[in-house]
Amino acid sequence: MSKHVAVLMGGWSAEREVSLRSGAGCARELENAGFKVTQIDVKRDIADVLAKLKPDVAFNALHGRVGEDGTIQGILEVLRIPYTHSGVLASALAMQKDLAKVIMASAGVPVAQGVTVSRFEAAKRHVLPPPYVVKPVNEGSSVGVIIVKEGRSHPPQELSSPDWHYGEIVLAEKFVAGRELTCAVMGDKALGVTEIVPLSEAFYGYDAKYAKGGSKHVLPAQITPETYARIQDYSLKAHRALGCRGVSRSDFRYDDETLGGTGELICLEVNTQPGMTETSLVPELAVHAGFSFGEFLTWMVEDASCDR
Repeated sequence: MSKHVAVLMGGWSAEREVSLRSGAGCARELENAGFKVTQIDVKRDIADVLAKLKPDVAFNALHGRVGEDGTIQGILEVLRIPYTHSGVLASALAMQKDLAKVIMASAGVPVAQGVTVSRFEAAKRHVLPPPYVVKPVNEGSSVGVIIVKEGRSHPPQELSSPDWHYGEIVLAEKFVAGRELTCAVMGDKALGVTEIVPLSEAFYGYDAKYAKGGSKHVLPAQITPETYARIQDYSLKAHRALGCRGVSRSDFRYDDETLGGTGELICLEVNTQPGMTETSLVPELAVHAGFSFGEFLTWMVEDASCDR
């Protein structure tokens, strides 16, 4: 008898639409792989819905808050429904970017110099010398990211706007020039390294991530074998230090010395719920490692557990 998999998607974070696309794609592939699948657009009654449904496994295709910050993981632990991806603590830690940086740095992973401040403070004065980046301390998908360029006389005023919906605390980090690279970890193994070349924006923002034609993925990344191996090593170290399980993806900036840069390599963050859309990086990395999309998702279902 095939396993009954509940695919959790949607939710109410800023990344709802991307999650719906991730979830629908995963549900199709899991059905093709022979699983009984129920798609659930997650609302605030999710605990009641899951308690009645009693699936064998919850496939977490949520992105952003609730799905990625340990909240849904806690509900699944209470209900004792095995689930994919990371557990409560790793999810909460990775989502809280300032705390994740402390943990990663202690494991020898290079992170960007930065400060955590209120959004109003960052709107009043330059909290770092430009150029720097301001981002919400606990959002994903580049939601709310602001790049303050060199020579800009005033700090970002949008941070004090009533239309700002990304939390009261922001992280300001030194801007790291160079190439955008990413590496996935699957279980206890680092997969390949992809370079992301944004085609429609100056950086790998929300549209570059999710719009078709928004970015070009170069896999394997055209970097030196030594740098390739370093990124894989740092990705595995970050995954382990944060206590991640299943699949994660670590994002980097690399100021390539062969192109006249400083050689600086910085880990920006670890994503415990990486995208699973048709333009997503992790499914591509899994295919590059020899898995079909269906085999990759099947591995995740078989890896699911409680107490993660």
